[in-house]
Amino acid sequence: QAKLKSFAAKIIQLLKEWTETFPYDFQDEKSMKELKEIAHRITQCDEVGEASQMTQNLLMALSTRSQYQEIREKFRQPVSDKGTILKTKPQSTQKDILSVCCDPLILAQQLTYIELERVSNIYPEDLMQIVSHMDSLDNHKCRGDVTKTYNLEAYDNWFNCLSMLVATEICRIVKKKQRTRMVEFFIDVARECFNIGNFNSMMAIISGMNLSPVARLKKTWSKVKTAKFDVLEHHMDPSSNFCNYRTALQGAAQRSQTANSNREKIVIPVFNLFIKDIYFLHKIHTNRLPNGQINFKKFWEISRQIHDFLTWKQVECPFEKDKKIQSYLLTAPIYSEEALFIASFESEGPENHMEKDSWKTLR
Repeated sequence: QAKLKSFAAKIIQLLKEWTETFPYDFQDEKSMKELKEIAHRITQCDEVGEASQMTQNLLMALSTRSQYQEIREKFRQPVSDKGTILKTKPQSTQKDILSVCCDPLILAQQLTYIELERVSNIYPEDLMQIVSHMDSLDNHKCRGDVTKTYNLEAYDNWFNCLSMLVATEICRIVKKKQRTRMVEFFIDVARECFNIGNFNSMMAIISGMNLSPVARLKKTWSKVKTAKFDVLEHHMDPSSNFCNYRTALQGAAQRSQTANSNREKIVIPVFNLFIKDIYFLHKIHTNRLPNGQINFKKFWEISRQIHDFLTWKQVECPFEKDKKIQSYLLTAPIYSEEALFIASFESEGPENHMEKDSWKTLR
């Protein structure tokens, strides 16, 4: 009893930290039973009742997160019916993003609002799933108990939807002058996202404009003032492991540390690259050193990256929500890749044999 009393407070402190940071570790019956048994044993030394409070908080956290997974968003299915595209495309009365919001700064702010909302639903255990999933693959085990990384998939899906929305908005415009205006508008939106520190939306917009159905519109691009776009592409240049982007991210992170307002604290990294960094950190470095000791340097580095992300996700969005704009961004119809090519060829006809064959097949 005396021994138990001497370290009961430390045990509670450790378990409290563990259950708050990684609640999913206790979602299966076995680990929850073990936790309750330990909590019960130290209850007699726990005068404040911290152990039972800790268990209650854990159950509440698990309940909240399972509810979020149940309310899975029904993601937009791309429009793929060729007839629909061919019939609806010429209607100039069709609603587009410019009819909802024509100010690039406001649209960038609303995109940032959505990003911060999505990021707030990503927890440390979601990020550590990458590591545990890799370990289970390496050990040829089927980890049926591991929670599926729904939150990561949902965020990745948002990136893809935004890219496809940008491409759809550009390709479905019939008149070249209006199409040029739309391309320049999205370039301005991406630039405002960069200034805010929202690199994920910026990358999604650039990816959308670099999709083949958009990139092939040479007559449109010839009218676009591309100087701004070149600057953006320079920031997202993949050479030297995205060196330019990493420099910009570092600058935004430093600004965030010394910032007085939430507006200057915003840092939203390119999420795919962030995940890849954790993946490679884990893959390249061994868990143990040649002498058998734990490779603490590796785990400190993974921990540091996750800690940075958690700091950035806690920033309160300084922009007011505009329901009309957000509704459009999240629900406006997006074309499938095939549908984008149809719309693109209708805007600017095929120029070479390969494109002519593609157009023939599509029709």
